[in-house]
Amino acid sequence: MKCVVLGGRGFLGSHLALALLRDGHAVRIFDRPHTTSALPLTATEFVDGDFVNREDLAAALEGCDVAFHLVSTTLPQTSNENPVYDVETNLVGSLQLLDRARACGTRKIIFASSGGTVYGVPQKTPIPENHPTDPLCSYAITKLAIEKYLHLYSHLHGLDYNVLRIANPYGEGQSPLQKQGAIAAFTYQALRGEPIEIWGDGEVVRDYLYVGDVAEAMVRAAGYAGAHRVFNIGAGRGHSLNELLNRLEALLGRTIKRDYLPGRRFDTPVNVLDIGRARAELDWTPRTTLATGMARTVEWIAKTFGVG
Repeated sequence: MKCVVLGGRGFLGSHLALALLRDGHAVRIFDRPHTTSALPLTATEFVDGDFVNREDLAAALEGCDVAFHLVSTTLPQTSNENPVYDVETNLVGSLQLLDRARACGTRKIIFASSGGTVYGVPQKTPIPENHPTDPLCSYAITKLAIEKYLHLYSHLHGLDYNVLRIANPYGEGQSPLQKQGAIAAFTYQALRGEPIEIWGDGEVVRDYLYVGDVAEAMVRAAGYAGAHRVFNIGAGRGHSLNELLNRLEALLGRTIKRDYLPGRRFDTPVNVLDIGRARAELDWTPRTTLATGMARTVEWIAKTFGVG
């Protein structure tokens, strides 16, 4: 296949591009100008541009069979501060992407949605794909709106798609300096000997998935021809923030100072995804244990940022 990875210089995009190349696909990377790749990328084509610019999107999609939509301009914890910006940059840009995909003959779109936020407070755990969606942040509402427009364009125009509701990815290439990614941020602070701030009592449980396993799921979704459109992509089990820190202390052989702060209103207490559909339909299952993935993350952060 000829594939374009929108947001391909980012954390997930870099891993996905490498996975596609390993499988023998041609890869085009589309991202903002003057951005650097989270991981070294070779044997790829690069197209710089603005996600909300129709001409830039057309240049990115031209001649591509499959488009992987990984672009997001907001984060869950800050999106409620400016929902209008969230809609203008993410939802409107995605609609223009769908229009350009039709015009360019792109046959399928794989969209990276958010398994960690679209369901809201779970009524049961693990959370299946047919669980009600009652999100608590604009970021998730926008993700759901894009999912619905993908369904609409499939119904009206025959545009094929799959939605991957991804849990909490982590691994090499995830910057610890961003406001997303507990494992990367905790690792960086611990290696620097800094106290770690935790919102709430540290018993919030999340589904942490190694990024290489996410990339493999996306590659498999690109070749999927079955009836299902939406897939949960997670580890299928949860870990609390306190457990992450305990594991990190064991890896580093040192005690980590923890500062507990008042909880945040948008943080649901538990989020663990049911991944049975992905196992059955995509023949996919996560292969990297939390212990292995965290060890790789520690090694990468220590080397890349010169800490430890």
